[in-house]
Parts: sequence; C-alpha cells; structure tokens
Amino acid sequence: MDTFYRIVSLLGGLALFLYGMRVMGDGLKSSSGSAMKAVLAKVTNKPVMSFILGVLVTCMIQSSTATIVLTVGLVGAGFLTFRQSVGIVLGANVGTAITAQIIRLMDVDAGESSVLYFFKSDNLAPFALLVGMILIMFIGKRKRNAANAGTILMGFGILFVGLMNMSSAVSTFGDTLSTLLTSFEDNYFLGFLSGVAVTGVIQSSSAVIGILQSIASSVGVTFCGVFAVIIGVNIGDCITTYLVCRLGAKTEQIRTCVVHIIYNVIAAVMLFSVIGILRAAGVINDDIWFSPLNSGGVANIHGLFRLIPAILLLPFSGILANLAEKAVPGKQEDAEESDIEKNLRELDMRLITNPAIALNETAHLIGHMADVALHNYEASVQQLYEYDPRRFERINQREDLLDRMTDASNQYIVAISPNITTDRDNINQNFQLRAMTCYERIGDLALHISENIENLKRAQKEFSPTAMEELRVLTRAVKEILENTSQAYKTNRNRLAQTVEPLEEVIDELIEDLKQRHVYRMTHGLCDIFNGIEFQNILLHLERISDQCSDLAVYMLGRNDQNISGNEHQYLQNLHQSDDQAYKQAFESGYNRYYSQLKEIPVTPEGTERTPEV
Repeated sequence: MDTFYRIVSLLGGLALFLYGMRVMGDGLKSSSGSAMKAVLAKVTNKPVMSFILGVLVTCMIQSSTATIVLTVGLVGAGFLTFRQSVGIVLGANVGTAITAQIIRLMDVDAGESSVLYFFKSDNLAPFALLVGMILIMFIGKRKRNAANAGTILMGFGILFVGLMNMSSAVSTFGDTLSTLLTSFEDNYFLGFLSGVAVTGVIQSSSAVIGILQSIASSVGVTFCGVFAVIIGVNIGDCITTYLVCRLGAKTEQIRTCVVHIIYNVIAAVMLFSVIGILRAAGVINDDIWFSPLNSGGVANIHGLFRLIPAILLLPFSGILANLAEKAVPGKQEDAEESDIEKNLRELDMRLITNPAIALNETAHLIGHMADVALHNYEASVQQLYEYDPRRFERINQREDLLDRMTDASNQYIVAISPNITTDRDNINQNFQLRAMTCYERIGDLALHISENIENLKRAQKEFSPTAMEELRVLTRAVKEILENTSQAYKTNRNRLAQTVEPLEEVIDELIEDLKQRHVYRMTHGLCDIFNGIEFQNILLHLERISDQCSDLAVYMLGRNDQNISGNEHQYLQNLHQSDDQAYKQAFESGYNRYYSQLKEIPVTPEGTERTPEV
C-alpha cells in the first residue's frame, strides 16, 4: 500500500508539473499572442531566420508542440508556405530544451549568505507563487499586463512544486530506478523505446526530461544509462504533434507534420551513429561513458541532442521539404471546392488557444464574406437589367458559400471564447459576431432581390423604363454604402465608417420618394398589382441592406469608443438631432448627388400610352 501512495505522489507531482507548464505557457501567450503571429507571418524564405524564430517562439511559450501546431495553423491559413515552416519546425525542436535549463535550478546549492540561495527551487517556487497571487488578485483587476505576469509566475511556481514533489517521490524508489537505468546501460534499444513510449503517453517531452532530472537529483544517473532514453524522448515528441496536426489538415499542413517526424528520425540515427563511432574510437572513454549526471547534466545532454542535429541539418532543409512532399503528394481539387477551401482554411482549430491570432483569421474571413455579399448584390442588380438564368444559379451557389462561411466563422469565434483573457480580444470577438451576422443578412437580402426578379420573369412581366431608371439610382446609392462599409471594415478607418450613416439617411429619403411615386402610379391605375408588389419588395430589401450597413458602421465606431458600444441606438438618435457639420455636409453631398439623378426621371414618361407599369 505504501508503494501505491508513493506512485500516486509521483503522478501528482507530474500533474502539477504539466499544469504549471500550461499555466505559464498561457500567460506567455496572452502577453505575446498578437506579436507571435506578426513575427511568424513575416518570416522570410531564409531557413536561418525561420530557425531562429522557431527557437524564440518556443522559448516564449514553453512547448515545441504548441509552436508546431501554431505553425501548422498559419500554413493552413496561408500566412506561411510549407517550405517557410521547415526552419520553424527545426527551431522549435531546439527551443523546447529551455524548459530543462530552467529545471536545473533544482541543482542550486548555496548557503543563506549567498545570492544564489534565492534561486533554490524550494525558495524560488513559493516566492513566485506569492508574487503571482498578488499580481492576479490585487493588481491584475486594474492592469491586464499585471494579470498576465502573475499567471506566468503562478505557472512557474506550480511547475517547481510539481518537480519537488516528483523528486521526493522518486527518492523513495532509488533502488528500483537505479536497477532500471542500469539495464538501459546494456540495452540501448530498450532505453530508446522507453523514451518514445513514455513521451507518447505523457504527451510532453519536457515532462519526461523533468522526470529524468528529478531522478538525477535524487538517485543519480549515468550518461550511458540515459542518452538512449533522451533520444527516444525526441522521437516520442513527434507522436503528439503528428496526432494533433494530422486531424482534418490539408496537404501542406500534413507535410509540416511529416517534416517534423523525418527530421527527428534522421537526428536520432545521426546521434546513435556518432555516439557509437566515438565510443568505438575511444573518444568517449569509460570516464565519460559512466560519468554521473545531475539535473543540469541531463539538461545539457538534452540541449546538445536538440541543437547539434538542427544546426547540421538546417542547410539541408530543402531536402527535408522534398522528402515530405514525396511522402505526402498533393491532390487535385475542382475549382469550386478550391474556392471554398481558400476562404475557409483560414479558420484552423489549432490557433484557438491564441485568441489574438485566431480572431485575426476570422477578421480575414469576414472580409471575404463582405466581398461575397457585395458580389452577390451586384449580380442581383445586374439580373434586373441583363437577366441570365445561369447567373441566378451562381447567385444561389454564392449564397450557399456565404452561409457556410457564416456557420464556420460563428463556430470558430465561439470556440475561441474559453481562451480569451484580454478586454481587447473580448471586444473584437463581440464585434466580429455582429459583423458576421450583418454580412450574412446582406447576402440573404441580395438573394431575395434576385428571387423577386425571378418571380417577374416566371410571370413574364417586367418593370417599365421609368421604374427601371428609379431603381438604377437607388441601387447605385446602395452599392456605394456597401463599398464604403466594406472598405471601412477592412481598413479599420473610423472616418470612412462615419460616412455610412449620412448615406443611409439619403437612401431612406430616396426610398420614401420612390414609394410616393409608386403610390401615385397605383392611384392613377398605371401599376400592375403583381409588379407593384415585387417593386415594393425590392425597395424593402434595399432599405434593409442599407440598415445593415448602418448597424455595422456603428459597431465599428463602438469598437474604438466605449461611449458608443452598447449605446448604438442612442448614438444614432443624438447624431441625427445634433448640429454635427461633418454629418450634415456628408448628407447634403449624397442627397444632391442622387436626387439630381432622380429629378431627371418623370413620374410618368412623356409621350407614352397609359399602359400598366410600375
């Protein structure tokens, strides 16, 4: 029973270690998430630069798996090419060794009078926890950066508490572990397999190396007893990465995962070969072969095993990429499927743990939605003047694509929610949900316009030249407000967003005038009832499109002004009643521009017979 509780204590320490790594990584990602995407997305085609970025990002987030998953997501989103990702993968393998170097603080042995006494793990861990708690509970409520720093310190402290717990539990298994590691001295293949298997189960190479460091600090290990295990750990690290990245990935993303495996397999073969040759040549003599290693020694061996193969293979990154491309050949897709995937592949579930990056992807997709909605609106208006049944089919297909984009972006934005920790990300998430809804509705309204025109064609009816010219003026105004809204969204320009509301008021005035013209024709028997209903429906849809543009523009302004956010209706009411000169000038400019065109169109065409028309 005593052995059972010792095992539980060991596993509990491992759980704290893993949780501490996650908390510390989350804090680092929250404080640098937007920067990581910007840095990785700007990577050049130079493998050395990619390699350095991979090392730095992995040091920041304390996980090679997280870095590679993030890289796979950026490849899927089109921000990185597969070949640019190769250097990052190699760098991530090196950067993960930083965790072991942090853990070696357990080896610090100094008296109370020494400065190093502070860095002993049993002193540093509780201090980090205490400062982290203060930052989160008392300062973090006012300053988000302080909360992020507190999270990092809390994770750091929990990590070391877990390590100390593991060391304590490991020390009670001294004889058993010594016998086990001694068996690896004579059977390197068994040691290699154990490293692969344990890492595959625990799903963290840093945790397995941490266990080895705990054993080294407690009962001691030798170079010949652990070198094969450490090489196996490097291979086992590939299992987790491949499983996470492989699911639902595209061809280039899978290639990024495969190049990670190819590199580590080649590195393992190189390490075993070099160590075997050096041992046979006597360069690695018995003193080195059986030399005892402490926690720092294990960290150094692990770091060298990660660094040396990466430096040697970096010049051959192109060959690694070629091998991955041969292992995962591309496949042909039809044009429509390719277009759909081009818009939807930006949303990669591997990125949701980095809200700043993930929300940037949904922002791009919503920009694509704006283009699709505008395209469908233009196609629907074109149906009015140049009817083509094939165009109606394309409008429906485009609307299906827009609905699919809406569903995907909505699910993705909601999936990001548990990882959002900053006010800015929360504001962006709420804004994107609103923007997505606006463009989805605009797409629906554009489709409804084409359906109204389709109804006319089926009934073998058409609008009169007068009604067609009236609609031409109105649809131009609606196109302008759509374009202004789309550009304001894509460029995040408040000044352009401010031009939307006055134009929306102009459109309301135009629609009211066209309704009065329609009433005149109705009361004078100049309007066919069926045509009149479809004319009214089109006016209604155009009005609602401009309303959606108005809503979206106000949401954009509210994103940067907390006085507007949540008070959009009151803001518009105050704006309409205010003496804002910019608003008045924009309204008068739009009013004069479109009403001058409308006045040129008589209510009833001169010189025509009184035939039913709209």
